[in-house]
Amino acid sequence: MTELVHLDVADGIATVTLDSPRNRNALSRQLVSELHQHLRTAMDDTAVRAVVLTGTGPVFCAGADLKERRTSTDEQPGTSFADVLSLIMTGPVPVIVKMNGPARAGGLGMVAAADIAIAPADATFAFSEVRIGVAPAMIAVPCSRKMTPRGISRYFLSGETFDASTALDIGLVSMVSDDVDAACEELVAAFRLGAPGALRAAKALIPQAREGDVAGALEMMEKESARLFAGPEAQEGMAAFVEKRAPAWVSGT
Repeated sequence: MTELVHLDVADGIATVTLDSPRNRNALSRQLVSELHQHLRTAMDDTAVRAVVLTGTGPVFCAGADLKERRTSTDEQPGTSFADVLSLIMTGPVPVIVKMNGPARAGGLGMVAAADIAIAPADATFAFSEVRIGVAPAMIAVPCSRKMTPRGISRYFLSGETFDASTALDIGLVSMVSDDVDAACEELVAAFRLGAPGALRAAKALIPQAREGDVAGALEMMEKESARLFAGPEAQEGMAAFVEKRAPAWVSGT
């Protein structure tokens, strides 16, 4: 069986590539299973600072594999797309989506689930579910956490196609670039300056900081800050600052 998703790890960055261009990287059971496995492998590697999720061919992801879904049932075994979205959103390692082209339906779920999403200037987007008789159910979870309320209402309900500039305005993507490779490499270079453990802690605290009342959140974060400052990465980082040198995770020493 030909592998539909590939994993490459180099210099602290894991690149996960969707490679099923024949069906526009649609979310088949095989692709979803391999995607989840590779994401899990990357996130279990404590040396990995970030995961870059991208695709081959002219389309990032066309959403569900409709030919496969026509013959499937809700009781299909194996990894679900919900597992993939959950791992992207709550897994320990920051995820950057580097779109290689348009995205539709479930593909937009991965864009919204990522911590950072970079779109080509000519990319198009559509929540096309309502036009085939379903609703964007699972992806409503990440989308509702990133998109503006007006944006999500309009485009979930209308199924309209919209451009990258609109995607940026409504919070679906973080950046729009004429050169996504260069934009992603600039981000990756910045991530390499961060300590691996600190990056994981920073990702975890973002949703935690939104929970509960202000006083409770501040108390929780005060404890987390004290824990981090007492840790070995902070000790090395502060020593490097005082000694005017690069910290060990940057210099490799």
